[in-house]
Amino acid sequence: MATLSKEERICSRKLIEQLFGGGNSRSMSSFPLRAVFLTTERQSSAPVAQMVISVPKRHFKHAVDRNRVKRQIREAYRQEKHLLETASKRNEQKGLLLAFIWMAGEHKETQEVVHRMHQLLTRITEQAYGND
Repeated sequence: MATLSKEERICSRKLIEQLFGGGNSRSMSSFPLRAVFLTTERQSSAPVAQMVISVPKRHFKHAVDRNRVKRQIREAYRQEKHLLETASKRNEQKGLLLAFIWMAGEHKETQEVVHRMHQLLTRITEQAYGND
């Protein structure tokens, strides 16, 4: 059973600035999700990928709506993160920093969010691990 542990989330402001501030990060979209990712050196005990979720206030004014979307994104990531884990077996030293940003102004079905997450993670693994 796949879980989402505390270690798999980006809590460090330094890592977030590295992800968004550096010129090395790449971005791709699968509406309503946009993913920003950066490959990093991974320590032996660190998880394959660390992620952060952003749902802008301009799309959902009420926190309850933003929290619902965040739960959907977390669940979709939890279900599909096996794609990253299997791809990382090819290169054990590479880690990923991921940011998922919600771009739609309305709610989507959870199955659609899972489908879009699958598309994004497939494309990310091809770019991050496929070029070696």
